[in-house]
Amino acid sequence: MSKRSINGTDFTAMVLAGAEKLQQHAEHVNSLNVFPVPDGDTGTNMNLTMTAGSNELKKNNTASVGQCAGVLSKGLLMGARGNSGVILSQLFRGLGRYAAQYDELNTQQFAAALQTGVDTAYKAVVKPVEGTILTVAKEAARHAVYYARRTTDVTELMTEVLAKAKEALANTPELLPVLKQVGVVDSGGQGLVYIYEGFLQHLMGNGSTAAPVTAQGQAPAPAVVPAAVLTKHENVLSSVQSSAQSQLSTEDIEFLYDMEFFINRLLGNSVKANFDEESFRKALAVNGDSIIVISDDETIKVHVHSKTPGEVLNLALQYGEITQIHILNMREQHRDLLTAGMDIAPMPEVFADIPKEESSVQAPAVPPADDMALYGFIAVSSGEGISDIFRSLGVDAILSGGQTMNPSTEDFVNAISSISAKHVYILPNNSNIVLAAQQAKELLEGEREITVIPSKSIPQGIAAAFAFQEDDAVDTNTGNMLEAIAQVKSGQVTNAVRDTVIEELEIKSGQYIGISNSKIVSASDDLLAASQSLLTSMLENGDEIVTILTGAESEEKVTESLENWLEQAFPQVEVEVHEGGQPLYYYVFSVEP
Repeated sequence: MSKRSINGTDFTAMVLAGAEKLQQHAEHVNSLNVFPVPDGDTGTNMNLTMTAGSNELKKNNTASVGQCAGVLSKGLLMGARGNSGVILSQLFRGLGRYAAQYDELNTQQFAAALQTGVDTAYKAVVKPVEGTILTVAKEAARHAVYYARRTTDVTELMTEVLAKAKEALANTPELLPVLKQVGVVDSGGQGLVYIYEGFLQHLMGNGSTAAPVTAQGQAPAPAVVPAAVLTKHENVLSSVQSSAQSQLSTEDIEFLYDMEFFINRLLGNSVKANFDEESFRKALAVNGDSIIVISDDETIKVHVHSKTPGEVLNLALQYGEITQIHILNMREQHRDLLTAGMDIAPMPEVFADIPKEESSVQAPAVPPADDMALYGFIAVSSGEGISDIFRSLGVDAILSGGQTMNPSTEDFVNAISSISAKHVYILPNNSNIVLAAQQAKELLEGEREITVIPSKSIPQGIAAAFAFQEDDAVDTNTGNMLEAIAQVKSGQVTNAVRDTVIEELEIKSGQYIGISNSKIVSASDDLLAASQSLLTSMLENGDEIVTILTGAESEEKVTESLENWLEQAFPQVEVEVHEGGQPLYYYVFSVEP
């Protein structure tokens, strides 16, 4: 069906069709999930994110495509779950920014909107990885810009966009080694293709859409995991050598300091200095990349990855007083990714099904005072016992949510709003939740001071909360908490759900498996034996504290035997046992020096 432009009504119908198509195939997207950045349920997270946006659009659609795109953007931003959901929301956030000025979009304008979405999404990711949803979106948008100059038919353009997206999707294994190893395409990219299929379905006025693409270009049965996944998927968990993140050497991170700050133009010794944004960007680029500069008459927001943070700050001081400074060492973050905690989230193809948990904000234990407190805390928790531990450490709001029900950006925004504090710390306690927390921070920028401590496991979150001191300054507390999470080793014991072999370790379905630093290190028919083997691999000379968090299905006799064994085998170690109540995991272990 030929169409020269799309208005708000068309755009709304396209989005609803795309959301429906994604929902129908969410399990297939999940089955492809070997994305190197931890994202346990890509299809689920993208589906929940897209559903939040489409629900908002159903309530507030108009004939203006610009207004509808803005409504969708807001809904996606607030509903974004997991890394894939956040990236999806950023794609449509950029599209919405471009479309805001139009009631209708012709082919060239629609193509430009897609390209703006890609630009926005790439800026939102600290270290974009090619061979992912970003690549699929980029190649499709680039082709859209090219082809839009050759047609005035939006349906024809969308046909080309979808074809290019599928071509880029089929090529993702060539860009991302882990995908080629298991013989699948990128899960997030497949999700985006489904959305684009829905777009075209509406424009064509029929219900026919093409089947998804595999690495070989064939149409697979929905939700069936390729056999290769069953034998090699676990390597993403069990060996950093099969992780795409591990293909990057820590020393290869050239611009290692991730810097973010504001310049108050009305304060400081140089308040009258003329600000030339382009010259400022060029100066930052001498020893930096990933540069974002947003300025108005009063404030300049700066984001940059730099080799020389001191020079960046000296440059910034020429234009006013620096506030809200945040500096992170990305090499340190990369080392943590490879060595600290359970940074690859458990995936349904390997571990037992995780019970669905509702993500909700529990009211603070003590109502906030009329006067703003200096600090407030939010933590994500799974298990009532773990929640009680966080409360005892002064956490104000607990977001409950497991791996299959990540808290959304809106959940974090609501939690932040419930706390009467000048500076709020967020402990995500799962690598797949960090981006949603960071997005909540960005949405409230200028309203609240927020720091996301990138804790990737419950033990890291507890260690960070322990390291906090009420009387210390923000920068001191942030540094102490980051150091604390880097010191913690995390381990978990759960059940295997199928037979497999990992690095010569034979695992039978139903066995107890021990996981340390994203690697399955033990498997046994006996819970105690699996736990002992795991702890032996975790404990090193100098380690002094072992904390055991017992799960909802742990056995008291096994726990007592484990505690006695630790006292005999490692007499120098102090052992603490707490009731965690977490589902899925019989035990969560924390080892600290």
